[in-house]
Amino acid sequence: MEERPETELISIPATPRVSTPEILTPSGQRSPRQGSKEAKSSNAWTPTSFISPRFLSPIGTPMKRVLINMKGYLEDVGHLTKLNPQDAWLPITESRNGNAHYSTFHNLNAGVGFQALVLPVAFAYLGWSWGIISLTVAYCWQLYTLWILVQLHEAVPGKRYNRYVELAQAAFGERLGVWLALFPTVYLSAGTATALILVGGETMKLFFQIVCGPTCTSNPLTTVEWYLVFTSLSIVLSQLPNLNSIAGLSLIGAVTAITYSTMVWVLSVSQQRPPSISYEPLSLAKPSSSLFLALNALGIVAFSFRGHNLVLEIQATMPSTFKHPARVPMWKGAKVAYFFIAMCLFPMAIGGFWAYGNQMPNGGILTALYAFHSHDISRGILALAFLLVVFSCLSSFQIYSMPAFDSFEAGYTSRTNRPCSIWVRSGFRVFFGFVSFFIGVALPFLSSLAGLLGGLTLPVTFAYPCFMWVLIKQPTKYSFSWYFNWILGWLGVAFSLAFSIGGIWSMVNDGLKLKFFKPN
Repeated sequence: MEERPETELISIPATPRVSTPEILTPSGQRSPRQGSKEAKSSNAWTPTSFISPRFLSPIGTPMKRVLINMKGYLEDVGHLTKLNPQDAWLPITESRNGNAHYSTFHNLNAGVGFQALVLPVAFAYLGWSWGIISLTVAYCWQLYTLWILVQLHEAVPGKRYNRYVELAQAAFGERLGVWLALFPTVYLSAGTATALILVGGETMKLFFQIVCGPTCTSNPLTTVEWYLVFTSLSIVLSQLPNLNSIAGLSLIGAVTAITYSTMVWVLSVSQQRPPSISYEPLSLAKPSSSLFLALNALGIVAFSFRGHNLVLEIQATMPSTFKHPARVPMWKGAKVAYFFIAMCLFPMAIGGFWAYGNQMPNGGILTALYAFHSHDISRGILALAFLLVVFSCLSSFQIYSMPAFDSFEAGYTSRTNRPCSIWVRSGFRVFFGFVSFFIGVALPFLSSLAGLLGGLTLPVTFAYPCFMWVLIKQPTKYSFSWYFNWILGWLGVAFSLAFSIGGIWSMVNDGLKLKFFKPN
């Protein structure tokens, strides 16, 4: 009887050919489909490429099993990501059990919030045409840059850029990256926290007035005292240790934001419009003043799409392997989140401007609803809408403050080489909360603050990601991708300068009007 060769006894049977979609490898190159000409001609080396059936066939079964297990382990570990031990001590990277649902919650909580309430103010200065055009262009632009950031999170094999500043350093260099990205990201966190205190405190005051009623005999708190109440509640909630631990708060913030956004514009549209309403853009006697107002309005539109400074941080909370990179659940959750964001922002802006026109107060659509229809709408419904705004602001405060908390603790751990104790961590968060409170008391001009925030932080959302794509991915020079990203990036920088000037002018103008203003 003829003996079979040993290699035939242990050879691995060929697996049936399965059509698989192309994927992006961590290095940014496309992985060809199995069986394609491109796949057959590819000689790219991977950490497990030498452990193939052809290599294993002459080796005995025990050794084959060991090597197969090692191959699976290497593929599970991925591209041998180098972990920084300090990351285990910091609130953003302390927990890495996030998923697509967490991505949806966090992105919704960051993307839908008080900035939607002041969007109709921008339409009052821009009018129908420019208002809708600017909002649509900004939405598409920021969605593209969001995709860029998700892809660049693991652009280099073996490295995860867990924070926006880290990616900026990889693209622009160590020093220049810090100078370009640190100020706008910290400013965005602190500025958003300040604006949330303003909105939350004012809304709590209005909620109390609605619930108490016109015949209330109690001695109400002043506006500054309501700011302090909101700040205290925010500080208590900020004691949650890390970004994943606030996923429940983000879910609450997302649900309440979607609910009150829908309630506010539906209630506004369903009521009778104010008399002598007009849809002509507001303007001043001087053309230069009208130009500054329009620039500030565009800054408000830009600020309505804040949240890109949190994209890498949210993605850093997810596990990532070679087979299951973090960008897949992150992008899946982001797409769902930004669908709902569009369903909130566009009806809010269009419906609010239709309901109030150029009579929209600077406080936004919520202020207009209370001023024009407080006697026409049930007190219970009106109180519910205001209460939902308070819950949303409290939830948004947590996620926007997390990068600041992370920076404080990173500085502490790098100097002491040990994790923060619970008292140190609590001290940092109390300090940040009250600094934001004092800024809010000093600058109680919400619409102007929103325009300035939009201008100064616009590069984080619209410009820097385009530059990072060119510098890290290095597309072919003079190709469409090369031209497209350079043009978008420099347009973003130009718009940032123009919107910042408009925001500063508006703040100075409001400050002169309210020179002796004291919140009551």
